[in-house]
Amino acid sequence: MNSPALVEVRILMIDDHADYRNGVGFLLNTVKGFKCTTVASAEEAMGLPLEDKPDVVLMDIRLPGADGIECTRHLKKRWPTTHVIMCTVHEDDDKIFKALRSGAVGYLLKRSTVEEIREAIEQVLRGGSPMSPAIARRVVSSFEVRSPDPSDALTAREQDVLDWMVTGLRDKEIADKLGVSVNTVRTHVRNIYEKLQVQGRVEAITRGQRG
Repeated sequence: MNSPALVEVRILMIDDHADYRNGVGFLLNTVKGFKCTTVASAEEAMGLPLEDKPDVVLMDIRLPGADGIECTRHLKKRWPTTHVIMCTVHEDDDKIFKALRSGAVGYLLKRSTVEEIREAIEQVLRGGSPMSPAIARRVVSSFEVRSPDPSDALTAREQDVLDWMVTGLRDKEIADKLGVSVNTVRTHVRNIYEKLQVQGRVEAITRGQRG
């Protein structure tokens, strides 16, 4: 029996520290199924062509010029389905929280091993969000005062997609469940983000879990 074809995971790493960027980028490219491209600044990342859309971005939270939070906000507008993981030296709760509100799905400490980075990437591709319980509680509590609930404006099919997102399924898996194309699911995801007034998967899933 033939094994299924390996799907290449496209990773974009944005970090202004050359030794760290080049070292981690090199090691990630040794992981089977990973292809990692590296850039040194937010401006360089924001100038990439639309067709260079990555599956996952490893974003340095502290960048010169446009910082990682601003860059995350910009990239999520260009590539709504791209997963952004913040990379930080210290667990700065306030900056991490702002990054998650801007569309990031989790964060990693820069002392993480390549194996831990690989596991985090695979986790977000499964719909997970690598973050500490304290940060997760802040994200959840940030939605408790929102009213009225924009989820009332979702169509039945968009609600179906959101319900499957909450279970952790990826776009292709949702497409298989609903019997539609991946592009159709991605269109629904973009509409969900807009209607729920969120900028990323973490926020959408959190909204979907309310009630």
